[in-house]
Amino acid sequence: MKTFDKIAAQGDMMLIRITALPVGLTELPAENGQHILAHSETGHNHVVMDRPAVRHFAAMDEFRSYLEVSGDDPVELQHLRSFDTHESVEIKPGIYEVRRQREYTPEGFRRAAD
Repeated sequence: MKTFDKIAAQGDMMLIRITALPVGLTELPAENGQHILAHSETGHNHVVMDRPAVRHFAAMDEFRSYLEVSGDDPVELQHLRSFDTHESVEIKPGIYEVRRQREYTPEGFRRAAD
């Protein structure tokens, strides 16, 4: 499992440790016991399992969200795929901006495919 202090990437998403949550965020509920940090077009999502120490927040755009991990124990970012998977990432307690990779098209920016 990968560990990091400030920045980590898994597939088409990146985690950046920040000092505080922005104001005006909307908390996102877990889906089937998982906080989905990045939906995959093939259904192999990037997730953190739901537990009381984990909160996930929507941002004002589709390219970012925020993750708060409280308490003393880290959580695991998993890529839900049984083959050719991305290595899990250990997320220490803290606040993180979750960024999705984007690509330019003539119609404008869109999320990059994983």
